[in-house]
Amino acid sequence: MARTTTPRGRAAAPSGLPWHDIRPAPIVLLSGPEQFLADRAGRLLRDRLREQDPGLEVSDIAADAYGPGELLTLASPSLLGEARLIRVTGVERCTDAFLDEALAYLEQPADDTVVLLRHAGGVRGKRLLDAIRAGTGGAIEVACAEVKGDQARAEFVGAEARAAGRRISPGATRALVAAFGGDLAELAGAVRQLVDDTEGEIGEDIVARYYGGRVETTAFDVADAALAGRLGDALILLRHALDSGADPVPIVAAFAMKLRGMAKVSGARGGGAALAGQLGMAPWQVDRARRDAAGWTDDGLAAAIETIAATDAAVKGASRDPVYALERMVRVIADRGRE
Repeated sequence: MARTTTPRGRAAAPSGLPWHDIRPAPIVLLSGPEQFLADRAGRLLRDRLREQDPGLEVSDIAADAYGPGELLTLASPSLLGEARLIRVTGVERCTDAFLDEALAYLEQPADDTVVLLRHAGGVRGKRLLDAIRAGTGGAIEVACAEVKGDQARAEFVGAEARAAGRRISPGATRALVAAFGGDLAELAGAVRQLVDDTEGEIGEDIVARYYGGRVETTAFDVADAALAGRLGDALILLRHALDSGADPVPIVAAFAMKLRGMAKVSGARGGGAALAGQLGMAPWQVDRARRDAAGWTDDGLAAAIETIAATDAAVKGASRDPVYALERMVRVIADRGRE
């Protein structure tokens, strides 16, 4: 891994880099309330560090439950000299011990170690934030500001499409924002679905085909109701979505996304933050998948996944009655795979 340290002392540090411009530095601060962007920036940094050194050692610290000496212990040199990424969550709620030790660490950061700090906002830790923003120890700040308003969300959609090497029309962008504007993670997921499933420019007709009924009833509403065991509600929501013009394909995709997350966390041990890096998920996704998986057996989960695969084939032309296949899938999920 290339050395991430810079000359000691205070130097001019880039303030508020965009999340996609995150880069290795001795201390990296993810600041701002948008957790989705913070999670994505953290994964991007981890992946870039692993490209430099596949043996990267990743550790997690909860600043709000910090015990004296944790940071220095994790950052101390080892005999093998592995590159390190130390991820620290909850800095906005940090203990006094963490604040004091982090300030001291800034003055002399460890070689070949990146400390990633997540601060969601507020005044707690102001001295630490000020020191980072002054460039102490080569620190940098990455902005994770809330994406507010339709214009900002439209710019986000355009950036997501460009990053995937695709064009998206203004009308398609407006339609996606109208359908998913309240949830940045779902908005990003919708763009990814369209990129993966279509070719050429993403137009308004494609968005309408996939998400035409999303404004009235979302695919995830149907999935959430089914996973909660509310069969009647789930079937009503499904019918409403279909009557509103929703395409069955993204409905099945929403169920598949939910079940994949549940399968990943099934039997996994550890906290959401620690598992997120191992599983390629955001911490909130780990916590949600665990809640969804409560009460499921391994056999039930396997049966449900098989049903979803069969339903996906049915709605893509393998069955003359895709609506029946959708309703059966909903029943199987609501019964936790026991039908």
